[in-house]
Parts: sequence; structure tokens; C-alpha cells
Amino acid sequence: MEFKHKPVLLDEVIEGLDIKENGIYIDCTMGGGGHSSVIASRLSQDGQLIGFDRDMDAINVCREKFKNDKRVKVVYSNYKDAPSKLIEMGINEFDGLLIDLGVSSYQLDNGERGFSFNNEGRLDMRMDTAQELDAYYVVNNYTPARLMQILYRYGEEDNAKRIVQKICEARAEKPIETTTQLKEIIESAFPKKIIYGKGGVSKKTFQAIRIEVNAELDGLDETLETLAKMLKPGGRMAVITFHSLEDRIVKNVFKDLATDCICPPKIPVCICGHRACVKLVNRKPITAGEEELQDNSRSSSAKLRVIEKL
Repeated sequence: MEFKHKPVLLDEVIEGLDIKENGIYIDCTMGGGGHSSVIASRLSQDGQLIGFDRDMDAINVCREKFKNDKRVKVVYSNYKDAPSKLIEMGINEFDGLLIDLGVSSYQLDNGERGFSFNNEGRLDMRMDTAQELDAYYVVNNYTPARLMQILYRYGEEDNAKRIVQKICEARAEKPIETTTQLKEIIESAFPKKIIYGKGGVSKKTFQAIRIEVNAELDGLDETLETLAKMLKPGGRMAVITFHSLEDRIVKNVFKDLATDCICPPKIPVCICGHRACVKLVNRKPITAGEEELQDNSRSSSAKLRVIEKL
């Protein structure tokens, strides 16, 4: 399957990064290279773009796409390792950075990757197919208590107890192997009128399992803080989120970085010594306009936040 992915909020990202033609820019989640291509097009021959991704399919596509562009370096790595990888390359600071935290259209549409309840495939959901933990193991081996915790925490699923009960009943008879099987089991935990009335009752559970498999929220706050502090003065960081859990983390990290004192409100005198190192470029998240929403329905949940280094 060809790696196709429409970059969301493309114009807004490019405007937010305020690209300097001779600057160093980091794309932490290259995907199909949509955002990277436009960032690179704004750079002179003295500019540099370093792109990371942990999906080898994405890496192969981008290496082919940028094979003749000496300004672009493609790195197979989780973006959470970007700070150490950049330092290894001799890059201690840079002019701009983008993190697109979403799952790519390619990953969702390719049934073999096992991300989507809309496409038949083996339960997988690994962004990095070299890692061991996958959705099959989570669904078939996690204890009921741990599964419920994941569904509540990462899916904010109110019906978690009933869903987990159905999963455990099914796996006691035989392993749950495919996305379609899991979808049917989840739907069996809901009254039919809700399934037909609301649709997509599997969405929260699939999201929760995917987040667990890929440790998507683990260390996100520390990584954002470290990368923000590596920005040059005037440099900008843009982050795109797709669900409330990750957006809340980004919002809170950016808020703390942009605030002088972060002491608890009840303390009358500042004792933390914290000083703002960034400013918020947009106080409210930027969302997709009507034209993009009509062209790409997956942009409907995207939120963009941008900060600038002081």
C-alpha cells in the first residue's frame, strides 16, 4: 500500500513556525513528509531539516523523497529520543520544531497495521513494528484490572467494565486475533440502539489500546520541556494534537514554560524561582477551517499550539 497522508493544518503550521531560510528545523514525526516538504521548500541551501519517525515505512518513503536534498536528514527514531540524537549530531539548539502527534492516514487505512476498527487486520497497532508489545498481547494477556485502567485512563470510556468483561469472556474461549473480532466484542457490550444511534462505539477502546501499545503519553511532558529549552531565542515550536489527553499535556507544559511563578496559589511568596522561557504565540488552539474540514475529515479533531522562545 502506498504511503499517503494529508498533512493537517499545513498553512497554519508553516505560518506558526515563521521559518528562517538559513535555520535549522526539526520535524519530529515525518510521516509521509508532507509538512517536511513545505518546510524544506522555505529553506536556502544553508538551511537544514532533520526529520524523525519510528515507523520504518515512513522512514523509507522520506528517504526516497529527500534522497537528492542534502539539506534534509531522515532519522529512524522515536521523537522522544530526539534531544539526545540531536546532541549526538552536534546540534544543541535549533530555530523551529514540529510534532504532529496523530496517527497517519496510511497507518489507519492499511489493514495489515491493525490500527482501525474499520479495516480488517491482525491486532497490531505498533507505530514501530520492531518493538515487541502489540495490541494482540494487550488484548489477550493483560489482566482485567489493567485493561479497565487503560480504557478509563486512555480512552475515557465509561463502559470500560462491561467491555473488559466481554473481552475476557471471548479470549477465554479462543484468542482475539483481528480488529474486526475486537470491534464485534466491544459492540456486544452496548445496547444495539446505542451502536446504531451513535456509531463508532469502538473508537475509545481502540484509542486506549493504541496509546498503551505505543506509550504515546509516557514522557511526553518531559520531552516537550527539553525540546522547548533547546530552541534558539525567537525560535518556535508547533505541536498538533488529536485528542484531549495529549492536548491537555501540551497545554499545561506550554503554560508552565510561559509562566514566571508556578508555586501553588496558596503560597503568598514565590519560592520556586521559576522564570518564563517562552511566550504563547496562540492562547487558544488553532483548528482546521471549513475548507480543510471538507477536504480532510480527520482534521476535525486537530489542535495546533505554538510557542516562541524568549
